[in-house]
This record gives sequence, structure tokens and C-alpha cells, in this order.
Amino acid sequence: MKPGKWRDMSDDEVRQKVRELGEEIFNLRFQLSMGVAKNPSRVAQARRDLARAKTVLRERTGRA
Repeated sequence: MKPGKWRDMSDDEVRQKVRELGEEIFNLRFQLSMGVAKNPSRVAQARRDLARAKTVLRERTGRA
């Protein structure tokens, strides 16, 4: 998802996505270790989305 779409979401929506992405990354890594992952590149994409979401939240709180 593009950073602009993250910024259009409310704080609660972004926090919810952070939780969902964290769970998804955990599950994908587990699937990779078991050798049953359907799309291994999704892990990297989910990690980037998680970083973008956390960055948007940090920008809103005003912390450096």
C-alpha cells in the first residue's frame, strides 16, 4: 500500500492494520519454516507495509 493511503486512514485503522500485519508476518514466517508458504515474497512486502504504517503513526504523534 502506498504511503498516501496510510495517511488517509484514521489512527485506529492504522493501529488495526499494524496488528494484522504483525500476525500475518508471524504466520508467513511459520509457513516458510514448515516449507508450505505459497508466496514467500509476501513476507518482505508485509514487512515494508508494517514499517510504513508505524512511520505514519510516529509522524502523527510528533516524535522524532
